[in-house]
Amino acid sequence: MAMPFYVSPEQMMQDRAEYAKKGIAKGRSIIAMEYDQGVLFVADNPSASLFKISEIYDSIAFSGAGRYSEFENLRKAGIQHADMKGMMYSREDVTARSLANGYSQMLGTIFSQEMKPYEVELLLAQVGETPEGNELYRIGFDGSIIDERKVTAIGGRSEAILTFLRKEMPESSPPLNMALQLCQQAFEIGAEPKTRLEGLEIALLDRTRSGRKFRRVETSEASGLLS
Repeated sequence: MAMPFYVSPEQMMQDRAEYAKKGIAKGRSIIAMEYDQGVLFVADNPSASLFKISEIYDSIAFSGAGRYSEFENLRKAGIQHADMKGMMYSREDVTARSLANGYSQMLGTIFSQEMKPYEVELLLAQVGETPEGNELYRIGFDGSIIDERKVTAIGGRSEAILTFLRKEMPESSPPLNMALQLCQQAFEIGAEPKTRLEGLEIALLDRTRSGRKFRRVETSEASGLLS
């Protein structure tokens, strides 16, 4: 009788992690940065029809790097969860923290139990009534959660981008035009060819808006801000 092929649990988890990291590294980067009136999202995304940044609920935004079909499934699951919780309880009970915990459990289960882990990294942000109330969460492919402050990035060249932004970002949250300029400069570091404004997807969580805080920034508006 042939003996079954044995792989140690440690080796199996290491192989899965390397597989997921390679898939995420192929994806383009996304930045989430606090500015003086909310949270700015900027994604390196040349596609005009496939969005990487989207609204989850009234004051919560979602973005994902890696395999598009997988983070799109996670986005839809988050919207369904938020809508159901908002209807069963109250809209104030839907928070980025609870969604991040839900995503963490889902990705952790997939990573440890499924044959193939998800090749995704997620960003969740919630804008507060004051800058101190902002929340930024980065969720890894293995379900790990990192509570970020001021700025974070995922995908592709996220380490180089974060190194630049943490060095250049002022102590207090900058105005929108300065925040957008910093993000554009960060994307241009080591990028060949250089990233064009038309290749950036830009969205805001703007606390000054009544009701839903999420809105997209068109290229013409972004160009005006940068000029």
